[in-house]
Amino acid sequence: MTDNPLRLADVGAASQSSRDWSVPIGYAAFYPGWFGRTDFMTWAGSDVDQQERGSKAIRLEDAMSVESILRQKGADVATIAPEASVKRAASWLHAKNVGSLVVTSGNAVVGLISEREIVHAIARYGATATSMPVSEIMRAGVITVSPTETVSHVMSLMTRHRVRHVPVLRDGNLVGIISIGDVVKHRLDDLELENKVLRDAYVVGR
Repeated sequence: MTDNPLRLADVGAASQSSRDWSVPIGYAAFYPGWFGRTDFMTWAGSDVDQQERGSKAIRLEDAMSVESILRQKGADVATIAPEASVKRAASWLHAKNVGSLVVTSGNAVVGLISEREIVHAIARYGATATSMPVSEIMRAGVITVSPTETVSHVMSLMTRHRVRHVPVLRDGNLVGIISIGDVVKHRLDDLELENKVLRDAYVVGR
C-alpha cells in the first residue's frame, strides 16, 4: 500500500460504518491516488452492496477513456461520400453544425474534410473548387482511435499530428468522432471535479 495525502481511513471510522461519506464514492474512483486505492476497494467490498457499487463506482479507466466522451456527446457522426462535391460538403457542414465530416466508402473511413480543407481548396483553385469531388481535397491517412484509448493519448495524437478531429473505430467500424473541443471540455470537467474533491476533502478533514 502506498502513502497518500488522504486515506479513507483518515476520513473517519464512524462515517465508514454508517456509509455517510462527505466525499462520494465516485470521487475516490476518479482519484484513487488521493483516497488510497487499496483502502477504497476494501471499503467498497465490505460496506457497499453489489448493486450500489455498480451504480456509483466508476472505474478510473472508463472515466478517462474516449468511451466516456462518447457517452456524453453521443455516437452520431456526420459522413459524406468521396464522390460528393465540395459544395455539398460545405452545405452538410453547415446543416449539421459540425467542423468536420468523415469521408466513408462503404464501412471504410477513407478521409476527413473540414472547413480548413475547403478554404485551402478555394484559395488554390478558386470558384471551381466547389464542383470538385471531396476525394480531391480531403485529408487522407486519417488518425483513428478506439473507444478504450485514454483521453490523454488522444490529446497527444492531436498535438503530434496537428489535427482537430479524430474518428473513433471499434472493430473497424465507425462509432464516433472526437474533436479538440470535446477533449478540452473533458479536461475542464476533470478540473472542476478535482476542485470539488479538494473542497470536500478539506471540509471532511477539518
